[in-house]
Amino acid sequence: MINIKKLFVRAALLCLLIFALHSTFYSLTGIKAEQLVLGSAPGSHSILSRYLGLGNKTIKQFVPDALKAAPVTAEAKSSPVLEDQDWTKYPKATVTATGYTAGFESTGKTKGSPSFGITYSGVKVKRDLFSTVAADLNVFPLGTILFIPGYGYGVVADKGGAIKGKELDLFFNTVEDVYTHWGKKTLEVYIIERGKGRLSESRLKALNEDKNLQVFRQSYINKENQ
Repeated sequence: MINIKKLFVRAALLCLLIFALHSTFYSLTGIKAEQLVLGSAPGSHSILSRYLGLGNKTIKQFVPDALKAAPVTAEAKSSPVLEDQDWTKYPKATVTATGYTAGFESTGKTKGSPSFGITYSGVKVKRDLFSTVAADLNVFPLGTILFIPGYGYGVVADKGGAIKGKELDLFFNTVEDVYTHWGKKTLEVYIIERGKGRLSESRLKALNEDKNLQVFRQSYINKENQ
């Protein structure tokens, strides 16, 4: 009878000790024991390993597949940007670049005009990874591809009566986009390819759909939507 009482007292003390340890651990970490078992707490696998002396292989047995953290995908990471690439192998030029739209405020054309949104080259204005820009064609012929930091690739598709020398007009979809994301800047641009005096819709489409560059594309076509 005495032994039974001793066992009961020891069991009760052990329960109190476990409860005290649990309360202390929760107060220090904010993580409940059941979170550790289910693997729902950040870093729970490493915590279990440290406190229970279990290896990663053993830990996996406690965590149902449906509750395991999903692997980090490329989409979940921040999108790479072209500004991080090495552009030093390309010639550069210092230009003054101004944002513009296809609207009346920039071109004097209205949406009802047959030539609304049509550039001098004949292609439609476009804001994309490769966007249409206007330039002095004596400096940058039609079809010239430029890399413009903060804007992306610009393909010379248009000219303007007020554009002289090393000046560019960069296309944006709205006036708000022009003021929010650009305005007017003097900066260095990189000459990727000099144009041959022409540009077609198929050429512009092929540039924007180049498979090797799709990883960069979203960060530019979504910039105005952020």
